[in-house]
Amino acid sequence: MSDRQVSHEPRDDALAALLGPWLPHRRWFPAKGTDARVSALGGTSLADPQAEADVRVLLLRVESGSGESVLQVPLTLRPAVDSPDAPDDPALLVGTLPDGTRVRDGAGDPAFLRAWLADAESDPDSPVRSDQLGDPRVISGEQSNTSVILPGAGPGGRTAMLKVFRGLSAGENPDVDVPRALARVGWEHVPRPLAWMSARWPDRQGVVHGHLEVLSAFVPGAQDGFELACEVAGRGESFADLSRELGEVIAQMHVALAKALPVDDDDDATRDLDPTDAPPHSRAHSPAHPDPSDPTGVGPGTTVRDPELDAEAPEHGSAAEHGSPAAHDLARSLTERYAWAAGIVPQLAEYREAVHSLADRVRILTGLPDRQRVHGDLHLGQVLRGDDTWYVLDFEGEPLRPMSERTRPDQPLRDAAGMLRSFDYAAAVGSAPDAWTRVAREAFWAGYTAESSALDPALAAVLLRTLELDKALYEAVYEARNRPDWLPIPLHGIERLLA
Repeated sequence: MSDRQVSHEPRDDALAALLGPWLPHRRWFPAKGTDARVSALGGTSLADPQAEADVRVLLLRVESGSGESVLQVPLTLRPAVDSPDAPDDPALLVGTLPDGTRVRDGAGDPAFLRAWLADAESDPDSPVRSDQLGDPRVISGEQSNTSVILPGAGPGGRTAMLKVFRGLSAGENPDVDVPRALARVGWEHVPRPLAWMSARWPDRQGVVHGHLEVLSAFVPGAQDGFELACEVAGRGESFADLSRELGEVIAQMHVALAKALPVDDDDDATRDLDPTDAPPHSRAHSPAHPDPSDPTGVGPGTTVRDPELDAEAPEHGSAAEHGSPAAHDLARSLTERYAWAAGIVPQLAEYREAVHSLADRVRILTGLPDRQRVHGDLHLGQVLRGDDTWYVLDFEGEPLRPMSERTRPDQPLRDAAGMLRSFDYAAAVGSAPDAWTRVAREAFWAGYTAESSALDPALAAVLLRTLELDKALYEAVYEARNRPDWLPIPLHGIERLLA
């Protein structure tokens, strides 16, 4: 990976000050509703081939009560103009510096996009072009990043999609490396990465590097999976055929991931069920960061124990402890997730006995499937339907997690659980009856298991139920805090899972 060097220029501080009032209104800003301190780490300059603007990719440090993060804001700078006939696009304009320089958000500005295409590291078999760029279109609704459709930027003048990673983390971004690895092994259900850019920037512990953006092939006419499912549900039509095919594709994805990114035994570590996981449905519906007002004080990676859990845990050597270490970890994590959720959503109190009963069943399991690389945040909003097939997107994982956590091996059925939970949301949006959800779920699972013949049915049923319940418990907290009218959706799912 050829990294661009980030350095600090005097104008970077003025740009950071100008961005201060603008940032809280961006969907991807991670410190909404808090007193955040924004400062310039520095930036890297790109050259617009048409010399219409200076291009500065600015990196910002954002500090707030909920933590610290690094943001990327590509900017274009143009000199002051006196003519009223040259207005700025209000959707792009950030503001004006004291010397009159007009500053735009570069993500939708052709000057930045041309400069990026001219300087990015490209797949040698699929060279990109900056001289055929058509009118770019920024996709609305995304929360963590910014994606831009670029007509003419791909090989042979085809359309491509640029994703600007707004929140940066040290390490190679899985949304670049995983699709590249899948493409190398011939899996065709992921848009192929065409070009990317990375940088080195100063961190508290030194200098780190990571990806800034990635350009991928564009699937023309494709439809967001969540929107498609909602429309089908709203029309009262069955989603079974599409769901079965989706299950097959996800199972094939897991086979391809195991081949493309094999896991060493030392990497096969347990992933706790972190209470800050994002809900498994539309990208636009996922929270960008944990709520800093959380009364439990939970943050990423924090463990919340049930006060009665230690008293109920089986003693070492008891009959109940014949399960594998992975099964013990999964059972513990489920009860901790429940304790966290029940402390916030009172309606969950009645399920305590049922959750602990399920945890007891999980604790004695043996022969759990090997952990492997997974998608990690899979739901209907992470897939596209186009060319009469399914494509899987957004392997980045939760943007605020460290890269080491996003790439940690996990149970592949966690992806299946996330997709199954997503059907409940599509049915709710489309006002479909329970029968619609049941048929879609059964069809997905039939497609998945048809491509995963090694799964033991009884073991898979318990494991899938546990992972899906984990998702539903998180959803209950998220909806209670953000969309109370939607709280019945996860509560209904929890009731079904524990019946």
